[in-house]
Amino acid sequence: MRRRTFLSTTAATSLGLAAAQRVTSAQSAPAGQPGQVSLNWLGGTPPPAETGVSWGVPWPRGSVRKDQTLTLNGADGKALPLQSWPLAYWPDGSLKWSGLATVAGAGAAGPFRLAPGTPAIIAGSPSVTVRQSAGAIDIDTGKLQCRIPRQGAALIDTMTMEGRVVARRGRLVCTLEDHSDPDAVRLDHFSSSIRKVTVEQTGPLRAVIKIEGAHKAEKASREWLPFTVRLYFYGGQAAVRMVHTIVFDGDQEKDFIRGLGVAFAVPMREQIHNRHVRFSAEGEGLWSEPLQPVTGARGLQAPGAAAAPGPGGPGAGELYASQLAGKRFPNKEQFSQQGQFLLNNWAVWDSYKLFQSTADGFQIQKRTNPQSCWLFAGAGKRASGLVFAGDVSGGLAVAVKNFWQSHPASLEVLNATQEAADLRAWLWSPDAQAMDVRHYDTRNHTLEASYEDVQPGFSTANGIARTSELTLYPSASVPAKEDTAKQARMNVEPPLPVCAPEHYHSVSAFGVWSLPDRSTALKRAVEDQLDGAVELYKKEIEQRRWYGFWDFGDVMHAYDPARHTWRYDIGGYAWDNTELGTDMWLWYSFLRSGRADIFRMAEAMTRHTSEVDTYHSGRFAGLGSRHNVRHWGCGAKEARISQAAFRRFHYYLTTDERTGDIMREVVDVDSTYLQLDPMRLASPQTTPLKYPCRIRGGPDWLACAGNWMTEWERTGEPKYRDKIVAGMDSIANMPYGFMTGPNTLYGYDPKTGKLYPLVDDGFGTYNLQVIQGGAEVAFELNQLIDHAGWQKAFLQYCRLTGAPKTVVAADMKTGAEGADGSYAGAGRMAAYAYSKTRNAAFIARAVSQLGGGGGFRRLPGGPYATQHVEGPDVMNPIDEAPGVSTNTTAQSSLTAIQVLELCKDQLPAQLPPPAPAGPGGRGRGGRG
Repeated sequence: MRRRTFLSTTAATSLGLAAAQRVTSAQSAPAGQPGQVSLNWLGGTPPPAETGVSWGVPWPRGSVRKDQTLTLNGADGKALPLQSWPLAYWPDGSLKWSGLATVAGAGAAGPFRLAPGTPAIIAGSPSVTVRQSAGAIDIDTGKLQCRIPRQGAALIDTMTMEGRVVARRGRLVCTLEDHSDPDAVRLDHFSSSIRKVTVEQTGPLRAVIKIEGAHKAEKASREWLPFTVRLYFYGGQAAVRMVHTIVFDGDQEKDFIRGLGVAFAVPMREQIHNRHVRFSAEGEGLWSEPLQPVTGARGLQAPGAAAAPGPGGPGAGELYASQLAGKRFPNKEQFSQQGQFLLNNWAVWDSYKLFQSTADGFQIQKRTNPQSCWLFAGAGKRASGLVFAGDVSGGLAVAVKNFWQSHPASLEVLNATQEAADLRAWLWSPDAQAMDVRHYDTRNHTLEASYEDVQPGFSTANGIARTSELTLYPSASVPAKEDTAKQARMNVEPPLPVCAPEHYHSVSAFGVWSLPDRSTALKRAVEDQLDGAVELYKKEIEQRRWYGFWDFGDVMHAYDPARHTWRYDIGGYAWDNTELGTDMWLWYSFLRSGRADIFRMAEAMTRHTSEVDTYHSGRFAGLGSRHNVRHWGCGAKEARISQAAFRRFHYYLTTDERTGDIMREVVDVDSTYLQLDPMRLASPQTTPLKYPCRIRGGPDWLACAGNWMTEWERTGEPKYRDKIVAGMDSIANMPYGFMTGPNTLYGYDPKTGKLYPLVDDGFGTYNLQVIQGGAEVAFELNQLIDHAGWQKAFLQYCRLTGAPKTVVAADMKTGAEGADGSYAGAGRMAAYAYSKTRNAAFIARAVSQLGGGGGFRRLPGGPYATQHVEGPDVMNPIDEAPGVSTNTTAQSSLTAIQVLELCKDQLPAQLPPPAPAGPGGRGRGGRG
């Protein structure tokens, strides 16, 4: 269903982060203690190795003061080290969300118990120290010592284990394929150049360092591709988490990225046969070899053993097995003359690479020197993304999260026979075609023909971003293969503590949503439909291969049953971006289920939509792009796409600082309306405007209100609450409340936050008013701010969405029109009206939307049932749901999740009869 035809049926004090940090631990809290929260691992699987973890926990309003210390206990009742800091506050100043960090042992099973309490002292508790000087920042976790320069190319100068430097010169690298001259394409090489280093957390359990800069040409003065890198350290841990973000700020017509990645120099002190390279493959698999495997036509006998003919001999098998395991091997001088002859003549391999060209294939190659060929060394489907280089005195592994999903990517070890190997994790592989971010055509195919809103100069990638997550594993030796496999496993599914769905629900985290309930026929049908929607999109992501550096995390918008594929090449019908709240649908699905697979779908979507679909610099900074064949191709650049309401889930559940940055970027996005009227094409201003700019009540103002709500709860800064209240005051005083028109388009002043009617006696609703995150923001604001005028206006809108002007005019005086529910907005709008009035007349209208726009579709297996297609009509055998639409899926699922909560005490037990489809046609002014 098209967005534009989808009808609208459906004063705390600021507290500094550093001052609020706590490191606490205590004995087990008594069972049933008020404020105690039970935690377990996402997916129920404990970490395979000791690791540092960070996560967020919400608290009931008024239950935890902002300076409260906390305690964490394991399932055995023993105290665990804990660092905590505030993420958000309730309006009364109490703590709303806590950020937390601990170090969990291998196999540490839950549940864990978190509670307010007095910390106890744990002898030998791990800690991290941060020492700052004019030139560098030194981090010591107890196992790792790391130096971070304040300027230059190296983000990491040295990583030291057991007194030995095992990695140095950690830097960002980029190769630019310059197409300025189409007849003479030039390659330029860039490295990171640091502009600013900030210590965001100093421990004692978790330290966070933020590094900002740009990529600087090695042989010219140009700087481009701004970056932000965060490094995370945990007490007692050698592993370092790395979150890497680049912003594309080049000329898309000529700046083609040929390679983008992270590089380290790994010292090689030992003899060649004691140096090793590893790649993680699929599952638990490893590709692992020494630079010189000690095998050939004759076997190598242990030092002092008598020579024997043939490939065997005394100790030969044990020596070779020991070498392959990564254990120290005797130096060449310890062998006999025959043994030294063999070591001098067996092949030595200098360079290695694993190239993941697609989501379904990788190859491993190696070579002896640059003058010789690359030799095929292995292949597979989906590599998990870890590379190790080192010798028996130490080395470094680098793991890239979502490696195969973000192809084309590669892992390389070069010059391993030299004093230092060059280890590179390529986020965009130089073995792939150069990155091309140009638009897919040179002309606009129009809204009427292809639902495409392309405007000159708007289909630009300048300002979009991409974030990648990596983990660095320095070591003082060659790790056991089992340990490398565990590192690869944690890279694929990083451990994360989470609360039970019941806890998130009980504290009203993220507003209004329901827990699963199958107690009646109707509820079972709704839950089956919700499960079916998630399962279908899980299947579609896989069978349609919605993967790739710029694409992973997004889903498609509309289906083409005639071609048995999504409309990937048709204007505004292709990539979905945020559209009708797809992000929210997945996050609420996780909150109510606790399912790890849904969490990872939602996380990937948030990473994508918050980075790729949003502008972080340039003309459109703070705005996002509507759906298109290219994620950034549409001319509609709007705040509703970039709004913080879509990102809060990820930030609060994971404490991810990059997501926090993105939410802060959009706080003042309302000022962009001074230059970019959101309705400049759909409803052009034909007379001089009395006000600084124009704005729609929804989705524009509600999106901005969600941004201010987020910043207000994160900082306690009252000016953001005041800006929300200024808008609420304005809407409450308008002649028709939230239904003042035309199309709820108002005059707006970004300085004051006030809204104004544009015409005398203007009236009208807008089809996009609440279906792009607006309803969810309004529901949550209504829990936080007690504003009688606004609450009345919003409730009126829910009660009278379909009412004519005369009825609304009468209601402005009586406040009682439409009591029979006949004018109520369908689905959650009617459900909200019921929740506030307890008038059962709104129930039927609410239930009518539980099965989608036209009620439940009576198909075997539900509306998301699939049919199998194979043969010449399709490229590969598929299971398709021909009538699926992501708009309908996202909105009907959100509606169901909310109606089940708002009307849970009055829902009928049985399924309603099928309802007729709603009116067709396009909503005025909707660009969706």
